[in-house]
Amino acid sequence: MERNYISSIRLSSPPPEGSYLHSLPVVRHLAHMKELPFSKAVTFLVGENGTGKSTLLEAIAVAYGFNAEGGTRNFSFSTSATHSDLYRHLTLSRSAYPKDGFFLRAESFYNAASYIDEVYEGEFRAELRTSYGKRSLHAQSHGESFLALVENRFNGNGIYLLDEPESALSPSRLMTLLVHLHELSRKNSQFIIATHSPILMVYPGADIYKLSEEGIHSVSYRETEHYQLTRRFLENPERMLSYLFEE
Repeated sequence: MERNYISSIRLSSPPPEGSYLHSLPVVRHLAHMKELPFSKAVTFLVGENGTGKSTLLEAIAVAYGFNAEGGTRNFSFSTSATHSDLYRHLTLSRSAYPKDGFFLRAESFYNAASYIDEVYEGEFRAELRTSYGKRSLHAQSHGESFLALVENRFNGNGIYLLDEPESALSPSRLMTLLVHLHELSRKNSQFIIATHSPILMVYPGADIYKLSEEGIHSVSYRETEHYQLTRRFLENPERMLSYLFEE
């Protein structure tokens, strides 16, 4: 795509003193950056647990107008308001306006699926079948419901924020998701994805931002620890287990 719906983000003001946000590496490093650009159709946020990937993605989503627990910009439910206030301190640069969008958050997907069932009750059931698949998302496995959502609800010309989608998907289904990423990217869509999956990160031409204690750096696929560790493990699992279990 020529222009992204979110072209960059920056920390426009520091979180208040005493906020746990100061302990997150991503927040500390954003404070020293002019901006973090999003120039590709697909951008991955990767790094160890605790670096702030999901917190940053959540803040981007809420600042853009999405429900903190997931869904479209029209979703208005709140099961538990546990999201951070980082979104209040972010400024998003937008260079285009999408026709579609969705924030897919693995940890609260159950709540979003329940909301969809509630909203599309009764006379709207036929619309549910066309917009979200032929069955309730609750009537499918976790992985099936994830893909049903992507296949039926993601229409293109949109901004899609995905938080750890690999948590529900087998390796073969992750490859199916790659196909959908490719098809939707060709339909003028933008993806920002927080992930640990080396299968997803291989998407050609994507930007990969590694979040760590040392900073926020653009890295190549083979430079990611996810790729390197997975490769070493699969090439010689016995040796890796011997190292891990060494007393």
